[in-house]
Amino acid sequence: MGPVWGTGTGAGAAADAEALKAYVVRARLAGTIATSREKSLTRYRLFAAGDPRVLIGLEPENDWSVSEVLQVMAEQCGVSADPGHTSGPDVIDPGCTLVGLDAFADRLGAAAARHAPVLIGTGHPHRLLGFYGGLADALSAAGCPLLTPAYGHCVDIATRFGVRTYNLDYVRGVALMREPGVRRTAGEPGVHTHSPLPVRTALDAAADAGGPLPELVIGDHGWVCGAGQLGFEAIGLADADDPALFVGQAEGRVSAVVPLDDAVRSDYYRPLTRYVLNRACLSQ
Repeated sequence: MGPVWGTGTGAGAAADAEALKAYVVRARLAGTIATSREKSLTRYRLFAAGDPRVLIGLEPENDWSVSEVLQVMAEQCGVSADPGHTSGPDVIDPGCTLVGLDAFADRLGAAAARHAPVLIGTGHPHRLLGFYGGLADALSAAGCPLLTPAYGHCVDIATRFGVRTYNLDYVRGVALMREPGVRRTAGEPGVHTHSPLPVRTALDAAADAGGPLPELVIGDHGWVCGAGQLGFEAIGLADADDPALFVGQAEGRVSAVVPLDDAVRSDYYRPLTRYVLNRACLSQ
């Protein structure tokens, strides 16, 4: 479904960007997405109320009203700024997606140029492990150490079913959480979580071991907000109902956020991987 990207320079780069913009709409990564407007607005209200389930590790410097959160989401993500628009599918501006991808790629390229140690983690292993795995492969080939601290550690995470204990695992250099006792060979890709506890556990373990510490953290949900809150450079992906990452970017604790639907088919993210690696001069 994805196009083949060119060299990433000059007129070719502009053509690549336009092709990708059309692609993300066609794949429903942007444009009209599956996330509902009702869900997004509910999470904006919860964020403004300081609900930790939506803050996902971020401690905002300012008191954010619902209208202010909506305005940030309109500016950075492209959702409707009209508070009277309360139902139906939400929308992400594909132009915002491209701006986010370019900023994301620039930070990736800068880290690769200095051979920076990198920590990558996801709360969406079912959908995004391939995307992050492609980045991990390219960064490793460029000489960046891929950090894997706290491998096998147990993390207690609050869920809607109560507190559950998960194990921190790494696949292709990407951190994710697993149910205890689940083996990789069983084909279970990991659990979905928004919690910042996994990245805190990983960073604590790295510090206790005497380093190295990551110079860049890549991921989504709590991986980005939790790391950014602790002062680490963090970049990642976020859906229209993930206001914490965009507020973190507005307050300067998240370096780059790519707005997109984070729950489409995993293979639909492959063209994004190619685009980012081309722009970051990391194509293999």
